[in-house]
Amino acid sequence: MTWLAAHGTEAIFWWFGSLAMVSAALCITRRNPVFSGLWLIVTLFSIAALFVILDAQFIAVLQVLVYAGAIMVLFLFVIMLLNLGRQVTTDLKGPTGAGIAVGLAGLLLFQLLILRHAAPSEVITLPAGSVARLAQEQGLVASIARPLFDTYLLPFEVTSILLLAALVGAVVLAMRKL
Repeated sequence: MTWLAAHGTEAIFWWFGSLAMVSAALCITRRNPVFSGLWLIVTLFSIAALFVILDAQFIAVLQVLVYAGAIMVLFLFVIMLLNLGRQVTTDLKGPTGAGIAVGLAGLLLFQLLILRHAAPSEVITLPAGSVARLAQEQGLVASIARPLFDTYLLPFEVTSILLLAALVGAVVLAMRKL
């Protein structure tokens, strides 16, 4: 038995996790916003693959359709509408930017090491009304949709209004430049 056959799922999980981290780093380090948005799409697809490995296929499909699909199309539309493809300068160049990046990477590594050495019961605690229990009782889609349209209806609608306001603002700014 080869190593990949024995540890295949774990190897694929680490590969997609590494791809997500590298593409996220490339997303925030690119100067061109279009390339940054494209790297963000790669990150979102990698996270969707992680959801599939964790046996959460419905959330993976939502990740691809909603975030990698609709939201990223909206982001790229706004970027291209505002003509943000020109070179952007930042103040975090040189040793200052590298120091901040190394500090944040060290903090992330420290958090990951703490989570790896913690007992599973310390990391994942499901409340009594959790999605896992509801999924067993009424099905996965209903257990996700019911809180979205009952408990979280107001934040859901506020988010949609904010996205609409951002799109209208981008169109207004673009029309001023014409």
